[in-house]
Amino acid sequence: MSETLALLEDLIRRVSVTPNDAGCQDLLAARLSKLGFNDERLNFADTQNLWLRRGQQTPLFVFLGHTDVVPTGPLAAWQSPPFEPTIRDGKLYGRGAADMKGGIAAFITAVERFVARHPEHKGSIAVMMTSDEEGIATNGVVKVVEVLEQRNEKIDWCLVGEPSSDKQIGDVIRVGRRGSLNAKLTVHGIQGHVAYPELGENPIHTFAPALKELTEEVWDNGNAFFPPTRLQVSNINGGTGAENIIPGQVEVQFNLRFCTELDEATIKARTNAILDRHGFKYGIEWRLSGNPFLTSQGELVEATHGAIKTICGFDTKDDTGGGTSDGRFIAPTGAQVVELGPVNASIHKVNEHIGLDELETLSHVYEQILINLLA
Repeated sequence: MSETLALLEDLIRRVSVTPNDAGCQDLLAARLSKLGFNDERLNFADTQNLWLRRGQQTPLFVFLGHTDVVPTGPLAAWQSPPFEPTIRDGKLYGRGAADMKGGIAAFITAVERFVARHPEHKGSIAVMMTSDEEGIATNGVVKVVEVLEQRNEKIDWCLVGEPSSDKQIGDVIRVGRRGSLNAKLTVHGIQGHVAYPELGENPIHTFAPALKELTEEVWDNGNAFFPPTRLQVSNINGGTGAENIIPGQVEVQFNLRFCTELDEATIKARTNAILDRHGFKYGIEWRLSGNPFLTSQGELVEATHGAIKTICGFDTKDDTGGGTSDGRFIAPTGAQVVELGPVNASIHKVNEHIGLDELETLSHVYEQILINLLA
């Protein structure tokens, strides 16, 4: 059994459903401390965060990951227990195998091999881990970055081990992500009897034209790196459950995945302008999950392209699709950020898995990136 596979199996056995870490970070710290990495814990509330750094020189290269996983879903749907790593047909099954304990295992063993072969490497290497990426992400990387910024500890290059690959390792890398802005809108009306609509005011009716306008709004046309901004309604709740009552209010939740053509303030202003045109009473609460970021070029992108070409034998595709990642907290510091990890076809599903060959390939690609930048 390879070192990478053995480590991944050990990580999967630890039931680290968000925001629990279940000892994963202790395991990683114990391995890298032997190689001269300083072990620092930056925990906030119920979230465990790990900062391991070797060296004090610039440039600083960081591997970023999360040890928490999503819940398993119905256990009966799994072909084998989700926290008992099981190999079948050349794949390792278990919750977190692809998202993202596979990426973690791959870059830990890559670091171990690189340091053993290049003990006097240039710059510094660090590993940042959190246990709340799959949750609300309020006490994880965002807080660690605040600490690093306060002490002027600047990250130059950040490689996020999220599952970015499509069909095979390295065929797609993320060089950016869209921003994510959430809204909870409450439209107020007057509750009443459906037989006397003149005595009430139905907020569903008054909001319907505004809903149509919001969903048909052309927010932007995207650009060379990002698709156009999109608004999607995720929940609408109104009424008492009775068929003869006009509701007093309706609650609507929606999300905008926005590109670098827009910013948070502009989206809010344009949304309020649409709502105000319709003349109803409303309140709106906003929550920004993250701003868009882009690393379109630079040493990290070049090193990643080169490593994939060397190890995999083909040219990768730069992409900005998918959801959000913790890279959104690193990019605003000025760091170059790239996401490269396992194939993402099974993430968050029952019977999550990673190919054994994928795992080894990914570890060697990570090592080659370190060689390209720091050897």
